[in-house]
Amino acid sequence: MLDLSRVVAESYRDNLIGTLLALFGNLLVSIAVCIQKYSHVKLAGRKDQRSFFRTKTWWFGFVLICVGEGGNFVSYAFAPLAVVAPLNAVSVLASSILGFIFQREKSKLKDFAKQNVLTFLGYILTVGGTYLFVAFGPNTHEKLYAEIVVLHLVGWPVLLYLFLEIIAFCVLLYFYKQRNANYLVVILLLVALLGSVTVIAVKAVSAMLVITIEGSMQLDFPIFSVMFVCMVASVIFQGRFLSQACNLHDSSLIASVNYILSTFSAVTAGAVFYVEFRNEDVLHICLFLLGIAICFLGVFLITKTKKKTKSFEPYVTMDMTNGVPTIHNKEIQAEFSGSFSYGALVNNDGAPPADRKLEEPPVDSRSSKTSQEQLDLKKQ
Repeated sequence: MLDLSRVVAESYRDNLIGTLLALFGNLLVSIAVCIQKYSHVKLAGRKDQRSFFRTKTWWFGFVLICVGEGGNFVSYAFAPLAVVAPLNAVSVLASSILGFIFQREKSKLKDFAKQNVLTFLGYILTVGGTYLFVAFGPNTHEKLYAEIVVLHLVGWPVLLYLFLEIIAFCVLLYFYKQRNANYLVVILLLVALLGSVTVIAVKAVSAMLVITIEGSMQLDFPIFSVMFVCMVASVIFQGRFLSQACNLHDSSLIASVNYILSTFSAVTAGAVFYVEFRNEDVLHICLFLLGIAICFLGVFLITKTKKKTKSFEPYVTMDMTNGVPTIHNKEIQAEFSGSFSYGALVNNDGAPPADRKLEEPPVDSRSSKTSQEQLDLKKQ
């Protein structure tokens, strides 16, 4: 009885460590991305497109990303997939809040609340859903030694699951490549299927690394190399498909749909491969699924109400007094309303519009007569 209570206590402790690491990692990655974006915006317009590599701000953000992703990676060794994977909603929530802070739009509080009421509702739903799926998520945790990973891998439910995944992936890839089915759902389903393989491999690799650090060598088992190769390959192909999706579809829609599909596939992979729900009762599972659904809705509202960036085209105006060209990035207008410029664009120099009717210089009558006489002589 004492051994059972100790095992349960250790399981709760490991789950808490993994959950806190995932929260910390996702929050840190969101902050780091905002810092790097600030560095890019600050250096916009420079001739050298890679000048941000020489700034301390960009490198500070890069270090924070590495630390955050490292925390996410280690969290898989302690907490179940069903808890760690949905915590990516924290990254979406934090990025949205930091976006409001960095934008600093000047508007009345009443107008600001009206414009972003759905976003604030998304915040509340995301926080509430996160609490539900963390509190009622699976508490089963086992030390994933290499032998245990192999036992999970050769079980018939896992083999059937992987077989169905391979068939579904091949069918979707056929329609995407041969039938030009460039629909967002098709691309992100490919990403989600690869993501399920990624989280399975990441959890195994992370757990075996932690066990090795604790003193029991696991890196010399073939299963570690197999899982490591699967992890790297699936991450690379996920990045390629996500890059293609970003070129074809809106980024805010990609963020919400990808979160929903990837979370669903990760939870399913954890339930099938690592049997994470085997000791959970029906009530806990229902409350967990309710939390996931609420979190899905919250993330959808946060990304759906995100302002779309307006496309702009840089243009050049000439300062008449100094003769220096100036680069602008305001929107293109239909009519000319500024000083001398390349293109019909808005003048944002604060100077009054130049008069379109330019005064013609006075013509000397003597010079005009002389030119007329020369023309007459040429004709003769």
